[in-house]
Amino acid sequence: MKQETAQGVGEFSVQLSCTRRGARIARIIAAEQLRRWERGFADAEYVVGELAANAALHGRVQGRDLRLLLREDGVTLRIEVTDAQGDRLPVVRAEPCGEAGRGLLLFGALADRWGVLTGPGPCKTVWAELTLPGRSRHRADRDDPGRG
Repeated sequence: MKQETAQGVGEFSVQLSCTRRGARIARIIAAEQLRRWERGFADAEYVVGELAANAALHGRVQGRDLRLLLREDGVTLRIEVTDAQGDRLPVVRAEPCGEAGRGLLLFGALADRWGVLTGPGPCKTVWAELTLPGRSRHRADRDDPGRG
């Protein structure tokens, strides 16, 4: 489902299988949508790829999909990935010599803000907000707890 308005606000949402293939498709679809909005930039593609891959690895429930949502308001791009494992919240940890666990650290460095919403039901949504290139948002706006 895609909705756009003339004011530069856009929203795009799609459901995909909660698999490695679905995660890969989420990244490709997000890149194409951002190009259509003329907002294509690599950081957003990486964030979508990381969130979708984590959903496929840690949030998979047989027969349940993941949902990708992109929303932009001309200043901020919000990326949300919802999966069916509300009880498996992301944990940022990386062992110094470990082979895994760095994805959330890297994606957290790229995002201006990120967090997790639980529900409805057994679902969770991991979200990230990135300031669009050439734009700025006042820190007070970014830290508004009512926006999470």
